[in-house]
Amino acid sequence: MRLIKSNTSIDFVGFGRYAVIISAIVLLASIGSLMVGKLSFGIDFTGGVVVHVAYPQEVELGDVRQALDNAGYTDRTVQHFGSADTALIRLPAANGEQEAAAVGDNIMGALASGPPGGQLQSVEFIGPQVGQNLVNKGGLALLYTVIAILIYVIFRFHWKLSAGAVAALVHDIVITLGVFSFTHMDFDLTVLAALLAVLGYSLNDTIVVYDRIRENFRRMRKATPREVVNAAVNQTLSRTLMTSGTTILTLLALFFLGGPVIHGFAAALLVGIVTGTYSSIFVASVLALFLNIDAHDLFPPKEEDAEKAAKVTR
Repeated sequence: MRLIKSNTSIDFVGFGRYAVIISAIVLLASIGSLMVGKLSFGIDFTGGVVVHVAYPQEVELGDVRQALDNAGYTDRTVQHFGSADTALIRLPAANGEQEAAAVGDNIMGALASGPPGGQLQSVEFIGPQVGQNLVNKGGLALLYTVIAILIYVIFRFHWKLSAGAVAALVHDIVITLGVFSFTHMDFDLTVLAALLAVLGYSLNDTIVVYDRIRENFRRMRKATPREVVNAAVNQTLSRTLMTSGTTILTLLALFFLGGPVIHGFAAALLVGIVTGTYSSIFVASVLALFLNIDAHDLFPPKEEDAEKAAKVTR
């Protein structure tokens, strides 16, 4: 028994105007939050101190975090490094390398009340200039990815569909960044990696719909573009919801059970996949209709004539 019917006939295009209003409101709220509250960059981008501590046996990170909290180090990140018997502690440094040198001794003093046997391995300082360089490179990575996607969709389909795909990607990224700005969650390198993954996931969903739109324009010769797009979205709805649903279940497990180290990564993917599923249905396809996409854009007259000639010769 199918959980989701494969022969649905929902008028998604009819809901397009309401979807545009919802997207506009959420986008404006996200942009406003980014302009006013901005992003809470993590130590990867702002700079700080990284302390590497080794233990003679496996160490529970919860015990390490509790010892640091008791000593007043609440603004910190703790994770395993390479194996379960090492701990990597990241925390901000206000006074540069001079403070970083003393932080190692202070951290070891704080850990005295935690798991026994900890040995200080190294203390590294990450300057703010390095963090700013990472911010710039991360932004360029997102920009180059969007440009590459724009070119790819233009060559594979048409510029009208390419515009819809890029609009959907920008929609997903801005809303995800807005959620991080509004909730003041740390934005670090793992979240940036999640954003790049969101781009790929959202594009994949959009390409599946676009492939079906192109097929329907070839088969449904007498149908209007609106009917073609509606049919394409309905035909791919089961696949879209099943793929997104199973992925979201996995991410929920990571979000609630994966610990604070992976919390931001899972949150970014959760928001991105939800918005990506929504945008592939409403934003990408509806914008293509707004740009008056039709069969002649995807199948120029010369190509159609060649197909007819080939059928006659057979």
